[in-house]
Amino acid sequence: MSKRTLAQLDASHLDGQRVVVRVDLNVPIADGVIGDDTRIRASLPTIRFLREHGARVVLLSHLGRPKGKPDPVFSLKPVARELEKQLGIPVTFLPDPASEAAAAEVRHLPRGGVALAENTRFYPGEEANDRALAARFAALGDIYVNDAFGSAHRAHASTEAIAHQLKPAVAGFLLERELRFLGDAVGQPARPFVAILGGAKISGKIDLIEALLPKVDKILIGGAMACTFFRAMGLETGKSLVEEDRVEMAKRLIDTAGDKLVLPTDAVVAGRLEAGVATRVVKRDAIPADQAMFDIGPASVEHFAAIIREARTVIWNGPMGVFETPPFDAGTLGVAHAMAAATDAGAVTIIGGGDSAAAVAAAGLDDRVSHVSTGGGASLEFLEGKPLPGVAALDDAS
Repeated sequence: MSKRTLAQLDASHLDGQRVVVRVDLNVPIADGVIGDDTRIRASLPTIRFLREHGARVVLLSHLGRPKGKPDPVFSLKPVARELEKQLGIPVTFLPDPASEAAAAEVRHLPRGGVALAENTRFYPGEEANDRALAARFAALGDIYVNDAFGSAHRAHASTEAIAHQLKPAVAGFLLERELRFLGDAVGQPARPFVAILGGAKISGKIDLIEALLPKVDKILIGGAMACTFFRAMGLETGKSLVEEDRVEMAKRLIDTAGDKLVLPTDAVVAGRLEAGVATRVVKRDAIPADQAMFDIGPASVEHFAAIIREARTVIWNGPMGVFETPPFDAGTLGVAHAMAAATDAGAVTIIGGGDSAAAVAAAGLDDRVSHVSTGGGASLEFLEGKPLPGVAALDDAS
């Protein structure tokens, strides 16, 4: 990795220093209750390391889309309470982190103390990457650590502008791990190298497919996006979701990819999307005109699983069907189990965040893959070869 990391700093120099850490605490909250604490837990190794070395830790994060103004629905106060539970210490809450009062309060934190700032997106300057707002955030610390991979693809005041104003500016443990796994997978993968792409739309994955095609040995396509490829092949797709404006592009990808591109051979279809609805398994060229494909079929699952089990590097982004609505979760769960089996056999397996990460967690297999990314959008852009502003702004490794 070409960026300076927290591990490369002299830990003895952290004692008493104020360290501003951009974390990703954008967690689901309903009625003050956190629905999934994965991102909170992912931030703890960096926070604990800094505390153990006597730093005063100031956490910055966004939550949701409050549109540049305070909104109690998007307050991070419930996250402060959860951090107190997980760290076992009081956490100071900073209701206005851009104020002089916040800077003064941070200076009085004890060594090893932790403060959480209110939602950075309560300020219109955050998403505008405003340098003046970044300077106010920078006034909270002596050192900047970016550990928010999920936001690294955004050039915001708390991820990009601040890294030019508060030095040293380094990568935290989570960000370092993300960049190492994803970077090695693309830059120097053990082969066979297999990518699995799913989800609803081909349009969101075009850049990724084109970036990965020259590098992978196989790309497995599932989810509704497979239906756009089916249409490109001249097949009946019934009521399935098809992006009509991408059919010609799908044709070009089929021609370009050759046997690297692996499409489902069968489909689970139904008349409507509903839990417990009557389903049928049909060949991909026999989708009824009055039905839609909602999952890949069992023959496709087995074919995909056989390819995955032989792989040495696997990246997965996007579910194989509407996995949140059983029985259309079988394809996604089948791929999740194949990923776990490949990991057991020594492969490096990477889940690219988002729905794939949720599916692996639902299957109870998140500890049986090599790496689960915390940033769906960021991992996509990184794998596409696009620079991540929140990473680019950090100090270069010496």
